[in-house]
Amino acid sequence: MDRGLVSNPKDLERMQQELVSLDRRIATLEDEELDVMERLEAAQEEHSRLTARLAEIDARMAELTAGRDAKAGDTESEIAAATEERKVVASGVPEDLMALYERVRVQKGGVGAAALRHRQCTGCSLQLNAGDLDVIAKASPDEVLRCEECNRILVRTPESGV
Repeated sequence: MDRGLVSNPKDLERMQQELVSLDRRIATLEDEELDVMERLEAAQEEHSRLTARLAEIDARMAELTAGRDAKAGDTESEIAAATEERKVVASGVPEDLMALYERVRVQKGGVGAAALRHRQCTGCSLQLNAGDLDVIAKASPDEVLRCEECNRILVRTPESGV
């Protein structure tokens, strides 16, 4: 075109319009490319930030998991020690009382006996009336007493109030 090889003016005009159109398209594509590059850069920065945050969270999770596992190990050893202690204590309890305790414990979700403190059953928090306290006071020390409300075995303590 610059060398004068195109002699038809209409072809020359069409070619010039095509060049203008292509220049506009190139400018539009370059603008879009810059926009895409900016978004890519922002996305890469966000990815880097999130990757660093994920690494922090993973480290914290590993730390918490190690702490949990250590406490679980401590709890397991405490349970084992308590189980052994329970066996020793339970060996001195009459079998019929142990059977009653186990039956009530199963019914009450793991707690078969409750202390009587300050005239109150610690199993159900029932405040015992004077008549019930009188019956408890007159009962022999080896008599098994039960709470009227929750049916747990009442364990008399020095703080019973009787």
